[in-house]
Amino acid sequence: SHYNKRFEEESRRVYDETRLTLNQQLFESITKSLKAAESEREVDDVDSKFNLHFPPGEVGVDEGQYKRPKRKSQYSICSKAGLWEVASKFGYSSEQFGLQISLEKMRMDELEDARETPEEMASNFTCAMFETPQAVLKGARHMAAVEISCEPCVRKHVRSIFMDNAVVSTSPTPEGNVAIDSFHQFAGVKWLRDKPLTRFEDAQWLLIQKAEEEKLLQVTIKLPENVLDKLITDSNDYYLSDGVSKSAQLWNEQRKLILQDAFFGFLLPSMEKEARSLLTSRAKNWLLLEYGKLLWDKVSVAPYQRKENDVSSDDEAAPRVMACCWGPGKPVTTFVMLDSSGEVLDVLYAGSLSLRSQNVNDQQRKKNDQQRVLKFMTDHQPHVVVLGAVNLSCTRLKEDIYEIIFKMVEDNPRDVGHEMDGLSIVYGDESLPHLYENSRISSDQLPGQSGIVKRAVALGRYLQNPLAMVATLCGPGREILSWKLCSLESFLTSDEKYGMIEQVMVDVSNQVGLDINLAASHEWLFCPLQFISGLGPRKAASLQRSLVRAGTIFTRKDLLTAHGLGKKVFVNGVGFLRVRRSGLAASSSQFIDLLDDTRIHPESYGLAQELAKDLYNADVQDDANDDEDLLEMAIEHVREKPHLLKTLEVDEYAKSKNRQKKIQTLDNIRLELIQGFQDWRKQFEEPSQDEEFYMISGETEDTLAEGRIVQATVRRVQPQRAICVLESGLTGMLTREDYTDDWREVTDLTEKLHEGDILTCRIKSIQKNRYQVFLTCRESDMRNNRYQNYQNMDPYYHEDRSSLQNEQEKVRKEKELARKHFKPRMIVHPRFQNITADEAMEFLSDKDPGESIVRPSSRGPSYLTLTLKVYDGVYAHKDIVEGGKEHKDITSLLRIGKTLKIGEDTFEDLDEVMDRYVDPLVAHLKAMLSYRKFRKGTKAEVDELLRIEKSEYPMRIVYCFGISHEHPGTFILTFIRSTNPHHEYVGLYPKGFKFRKRMFEDIDRLVAYFQRHIDDPQHDSAPSIRSVAAMVPMRSPATGGSSGGWGDSTNNDSGWRGHSMDRDRTSTPGSRTGRGDYRNGGGRDGHPSGMPRPYGGRGRGRGSYNSGRGNSSSNDRQDSDYGTQKWGAKDGDDGWSSFPGAKVQNSPGREAFPGGWGGGGSGSGGGGWGSGGDGGWGGGSGGAADSGNAGTDIGNSSWGGSKRSSAQPQSGSGGWSGSSGGGGGW
Repeated sequence: SHYNKRFEEESRRVYDETRLTLNQQLFESITKSLKAAESEREVDDVDSKFNLHFPPGEVGVDEGQYKRPKRKSQYSICSKAGLWEVASKFGYSSEQFGLQISLEKMRMDELEDARETPEEMASNFTCAMFETPQAVLKGARHMAAVEISCEPCVRKHVRSIFMDNAVVSTSPTPEGNVAIDSFHQFAGVKWLRDKPLTRFEDAQWLLIQKAEEEKLLQVTIKLPENVLDKLITDSNDYYLSDGVSKSAQLWNEQRKLILQDAFFGFLLPSMEKEARSLLTSRAKNWLLLEYGKLLWDKVSVAPYQRKENDVSSDDEAAPRVMACCWGPGKPVTTFVMLDSSGEVLDVLYAGSLSLRSQNVNDQQRKKNDQQRVLKFMTDHQPHVVVLGAVNLSCTRLKEDIYEIIFKMVEDNPRDVGHEMDGLSIVYGDESLPHLYENSRISSDQLPGQSGIVKRAVALGRYLQNPLAMVATLCGPGREILSWKLCSLESFLTSDEKYGMIEQVMVDVSNQVGLDINLAASHEWLFCPLQFISGLGPRKAASLQRSLVRAGTIFTRKDLLTAHGLGKKVFVNGVGFLRVRRSGLAASSSQFIDLLDDTRIHPESYGLAQELAKDLYNADVQDDANDDEDLLEMAIEHVREKPHLLKTLEVDEYAKSKNRQKKIQTLDNIRLELIQGFQDWRKQFEEPSQDEEFYMISGETEDTLAEGRIVQATVRRVQPQRAICVLESGLTGMLTREDYTDDWREVTDLTEKLHEGDILTCRIKSIQKNRYQVFLTCRESDMRNNRYQNYQNMDPYYHEDRSSLQNEQEKVRKEKELARKHFKPRMIVHPRFQNITADEAMEFLSDKDPGESIVRPSSRGPSYLTLTLKVYDGVYAHKDIVEGGKEHKDITSLLRIGKTLKIGEDTFEDLDEVMDRYVDPLVAHLKAMLSYRKFRKGTKAEVDELLRIEKSEYPMRIVYCFGISHEHPGTFILTFIRSTNPHHEYVGLYPKGFKFRKRMFEDIDRLVAYFQRHIDDPQHDSAPSIRSVAAMVPMRSPATGGSSGGWGDSTNNDSGWRGHSMDRDRTSTPGSRTGRGDYRNGGGRDGHPSGMPRPYGGRGRGRGSYNSGRGNSSSNDRQDSDYGTQKWGAKDGDDGWSSFPGAKVQNSPGREAFPGGWGGGGSGSGGGGWGSGGDGGWGGGSGGAADSGNAGTDIGNSSWGGSKRSSAQPQSGSGGWSGSSGGGGGW
C-alpha cells in the first residue's frame, strides 16, 4: 500500500505519456522483484530501486508550514532536466542488463546502435543546467550508472561474486609500523595479504577494525584482479553491442564509461561496506559465543567434593571451608571459617604469619599466629582450605599452612589425624571475590564485616556453590560485567555481555535446580532464583520474601497456593525448584513427596507413579490398589532398586501402554527416578600448574611470554649472576653470559651491577614451577626479533621485509621519545600514552568530542594528566594525583600509584577513573553538545546568533548554551531579555551540571530551574564571568574545589588547565544522544511541539554519539547468497551445538541464543555511562555579567509566549524561545 500510494502520487505529477508508461513498467518490475525477494537484504535492494525512481514527495505538508529544504541528488537533478530520455537510448535498460548478467534470461535481440553519434543525439537535450552535449552525456551516463547500481538482479549477482571472492589485505601506516611490535595486540594482523572473507572465523576482524580506527593499519577489501577482470569483461559482453561502425564504437565507449562508473563508483564500494558490516557482525557473534563459553566454564562447575573419608554421619552436602586471603599488613592476612551452608562461623586475623624476618620479636609473633591458626583449625576442622592466589607471598603462606596441618596431625593423631592428614589446600582466583568485596550486596549480606572478610567469604562460597556465588553478582548493580573473562571483551557492549550472561545463567540454573528449603535458611543461595524459568528479578524477589517468611515448604503445590505464583509462572518454573528435607525442613516429620525432589514436572507425576507402580508390581508380584501410600511405596521401592529402572526398555514399555508420544518424557522420568536432579556439571578440579602460575603472577600468556621486553630491578648481585625482581614479583635470573655480548670481558658482575639498578631485559625462558624467568640484556638479543610467535600466526600473514625504512623510522621515533621533557612511565593501559600535551592534542584533533587520553604529567612522577577533547580546538587537562608510592624506589615512581585522586574522589586504577569519572562526564558533555539549544562558535558569535533570534522574536527571552573557549571544560549559558546578552557559567561534572551552586542531573532540569529563578538575586553566590575570570589563574581556567570542578576554591591541584585553539573548521556533534535528538524537534522526553517536560523527562537512554564507544555494527541480515554454509561453522554445524549448554539435558540450545552467524545485533550506544564522583570539568557557578539590567521582571512568564500570566506586566518580555520552528517556544 505504501508503494502504491507513492506511485499514484508520482503519476499525478507526471504529464508526459512516455514517462508515465516507463513509470508503469518500472512499478510492475519493482512489484515483481519484491514478491521474488528471498531475504531482507534483497528487499532492501528493491526498496532502494523504488526510492530512486519514486522519491518521497512533499505530500502532507500544510500550506504555510515551514519545511527544511531537501538535498537533491545528482540523479534527481538530471532526471528533472529530462536526461532520462538520453539515458534510455544507451541500450539495454538496467533491468534487462541485470536479467542477462545473472543468466535469468538468455541474450535478447541484437542491440542496435543509433545512426547518429552520442553527441549529435545529446545536442537535442541541452539546457541551462547542461549547456553542452558533453555535459548532457555525462549526466545521462550518471543516471544509467545509478540505475544499474540499484538494480536488484545486478546487486544480487555482484554481491554473490564479491562475498565469495573478495580478499582483505592490511599493511601498517608509518605510525603503526613503529607502534606495533611482535607482542602488540595488533601484531597478528599487521601484514595480512589477500585473506578471503570466508576465512574470517573468529574476532580477528574486530582487531583490524580497531587498528584502522587508530590509524595504525591501512585496510583494503577488494576482488582479486582476475575475478574483477572477468566480472567487467562479462558485463561488457552483455551491455555492449557487437556493431563495428564508427557510431557503434562511440556508443560502446559511452557504455563502457557507464559500467566503469556503476561498478567502481557505486557497486563495489557498496559491496565493501556490506562486507565490513558482515565481518563485524560475524566477529561479534563469535566473540559473544566465546564469552559465553568462558563464563560457562566458570559457572558450570560442581561444588568441591569432600574426600570419602571426610563424609561424616551428619551427611553435610557441601564441605566446611576455611578461606584465607593474604594481606600486606593493612589489611592483615585473614582466615574465615564457613559452615557447609556458606555461613560465617569464625574469623581470625593473623598479620604475622607470613613474616620472613629473623628478628627475635618477629619470630615470636609469627609463632603466636601459628598457634592461633592451629587452634582455629583444630576447633573447626575444615574439609578443605582455599587460599586466594594474588602474589608470590601466597606460595610461602601455603607452605606455612601445611606446616600447621602437619603439626596438628603430629600432636593429635587420634583426634584429628584421620581427617586432617589428607586436608587439601587449593588456590582460588580472587578476581570474583574482589568484585564481591566492593559490591553493594556484600554489605547487605555481611553487614559490619571488613572488606577482606567479604573477599574471603566469596572465595570460600565459590568453592561450595559456584553458581550461587556468580549469581550473587548478577543483581541490579551488574557487578558481574566487571569480571574479566576474555581479552577481547572490550569489543562487546555491557548489554551484549549481560544478554549472554543471562543465557548462560538460565541454562545452568535450570539444569542444577534450586533447593528452596535450604535457600530459605541461607539468603545467598537464593541468588540463582531470578534465572529460573518463568521468574525474573521481580518475581524471584517476591517469591523469596514469601518463602523466607514461611521458613519451609513441604510440597511444590504450595508455591501455587500459599506463595502466590501465577499458574503460568508455576508451570514454567516448578520443574526446576527442589522441595526436599533441607534447611528447617530437615528436622520436620511432615511428609514430602519424593517426586518433588526430581526434575519431573507435576503434570507428569501421574505418569511417573504409573511407571513406578508397574515396576513395583512386576518385582513383588503384587497387584494392589492405587492408594497414595502404595504409590509412595512403589516410588521408594524403585529408587532403592535402581537396576529395575536401568534395565527397563522404555520403547517397549511405552508401546505396551500406548504412550509412544511420551517416550522422551518416560525416559527422562526413568533417569530422574534413578537419581533426582543428577548434577551434570563438570567436577571441581584444582588449578593446573599453569593456572596457578598466572594467578599468582597476575600475568597472562599474552603479557608474559618468551621474547617479551620487561623492566627488572636488581635485588642481589653475585659474580656470575644477578637476581632481579619483575613488576609482577617474579624472580628474574640474569647470568654473566646474558648480560652483554662481550661477556668474556666481564669477569665479575658485581663491578657492573648494583642493588636497585633497573634493567631493560628480554625474557629468555620461563620456569613456571619455580616462579622465575631467565633474562637477557645482550644487545644482539634485544635487537633480534626471532621471538616472534609464528606458531599461531595467520596463514595469510606475509610481512614485507624489503623495506629498511621501517627500522630507521623506529630508531628515529625512539630518539625523539628520549628527548621528551617528561619521564616515560611504565604504565600499560589502553587509554594511556607516553606523549606530551601537544602530542595529546594532536592525537585527539581528529577524534570526536569526548575522546580522552591519559599521559604523564610535567609536574613529576606523582601526577598523571587526563586530556579531554571538549570540542574542536578546545582541550581540557585534569591532574590525577597518584598516591601510595615509595619515593626511594625509582620503579615505584615510574609505575602507576596505588591510589589515584581527582579532587576529593579516590580511585583504585585507571579503569575505575574511566568508569566512575570520565564516562559519566563524557555522557553529560555529549548530552550538552547535542542539546537543541546548543550553539557552536565563540562567545561573540553565539551572542550575534542570539541577537538575530531576538530580532525575529522580540517578545521572547531567547537563550542558548555554548562552549567557553577561555575556560575549557565549562559551558556558557547566554540569554537576552531586551537588548544585551547576559552570560552565566555552567560547570560539567560526572554527576551532571553545576549551575548557581546547584547540581542538576540533566540539562532539562537545569533549564527548568533557570526559567523559574532567572530573576533571583545572585549576589556573591553566582559571580559574573568577568569576576570569575579574574579569579582564575592564567595557568588554569579552573580553580579547583568542588571535587575537581571549577568552583570557588583557589586550590589548584584539582583544577583544570585548558587549551582553546583557533577554529578554522566546525563540526556538528552526532545527534544520537542519550536523550534523543532535540534539534529535530524534541525527542522521547519532549512535548510533540518540541517543548521539554518540566523537571526533565522519563529517564535517560544510552546513545552512541558516533564516538566509537558503543557497538557500531549495523543491522545486518543474512543474505541468501552468502548466508550459506561457507559463512557458517564447519561440516554443517551452525556453531551453536558446540556451546556446552546445547549438550546438556534441558538446555535451550540454539533457540535460546540471540542472533546467528548471518545476522548481527543492532548497535547500541556506549553501554551505561554510570555516575561517578564529584569531580567536574567546568564552572561551578556563574551569573549575569550585567545583573544591573535584570530589572525587567517576567514574573510567571509563559513558556510558549502565547499566554501571559496576570502577574506579568504588559510591558514585560514575552515567553521563552525554542520551538521546533527554530525560534518559537520551548
